[in-house]
Amino acid sequence: MCFNNIHNYFPFKRLLSLLLGLAILIQLVVLTYHHLSGYYILSGYLDFFLRLLLGSLLSLISGFMLAYPDLYVIRYLNSLTPWGEKIFMRISLQLSFAVFFSIVISTTFTVLVNWLNPYTEDFTGVLIYNAMIYAVINILLMSILEGWIYYSESRQSRQIAENLREELSQIRFEVLKSQINPHFMFNSLNVLSGLINVDAAKAQLFIDEFSQIYRYVLETIEQPVVTLNRELEFMRSYLFLQQIRYGESLTYSVNIISGHLHLLVPPLSLQVLLENAMKHNIVNDDKPLKIEICSEGDYLIIKNPVQPRISVTSTGLGLKNLIKRYALISKLEPEFKIENSFYIARIPLIKVEQNERTDN
Repeated sequence: MCFNNIHNYFPFKRLLSLLLGLAILIQLVVLTYHHLSGYYILSGYLDFFLRLLLGSLLSLISGFMLAYPDLYVIRYLNSLTPWGEKIFMRISLQLSFAVFFSIVISTTFTVLVNWLNPYTEDFTGVLIYNAMIYAVINILLMSILEGWIYYSESRQSRQIAENLREELSQIRFEVLKSQINPHFMFNSLNVLSGLINVDAAKAQLFIDEFSQIYRYVLETIEQPVVTLNRELEFMRSYLFLQQIRYGESLTYSVNIISGHLHLLVPPLSLQVLLENAMKHNIVNDDKPLKIEICSEGDYLIIKNPVQPRISVTSTGLGLKNLIKRYALISKLEPEFKIENSFYIARIPLIKVEQNERTDN
């Protein structure tokens, strides 16, 4: 673990502010106690401020020498024995490390100070006294660091969760908006209007499939995943309406392994890909569009020939939203590419246990 990782864990400026405040506070307490107890009588304000400055500087240096090992220990123990698991072991290990570091640092400083300006008191007693003071201070410091880290991580976790909720809400809104859009409804109603006077039976079938589509949209918009089998049922209703509009110029084939039907996909993901194929490609008698849908490995593949419409512009919003929706439920990502004059979309098929691990 490098210092950059520690600084990411606990920023340097925050640590400096904390240690500087503690150093000044400790020196104020020590100087006041020594003066009132007669251990060392301050000769005046200048003596007080000089000793406060020197003592705070030494305390700040020793504070950093204690804080960094403390942060290493806290981070290591958070991965080894997180709070909530083996609490007694965690407390014992943390106290042991805190006391050990205190003895090492206090002994180092005491020997250095004695070398610069020998103590008049018994040196062994000074070592023990300083070690006890450092131990108490380091236990306090480690407790403050623990509390601060816990508070920061809790706040960060709440912020991340809130951001994810907002992003998920936005994605759901965009998905819903893209499915129940005026153009699709307008075109569908135009087709229905033409059918009513020509073929009443087909018009009734059109209305039934149309209602199935919007029932599916409303039922699944709040669900993160649905079974592939249910998504395919929706796809057939959706393509039925499109085939009435385009006639024999639009065809499709489905070749799905039966064992894949229980696997999961985000709801309306097929609609996004099918709409994308029809929106960006010519569909007429001269250039019919055939969409192939099949499963391969752990992916669902949607494939269509590239015969682009010249006047169509794309924001790519539908595919971007689909990628974001997958990011919320799986580590696998959709793939989109053009190969041998075919546009190929590959979306992951999620196993039930994978989705349960993501939810947890």
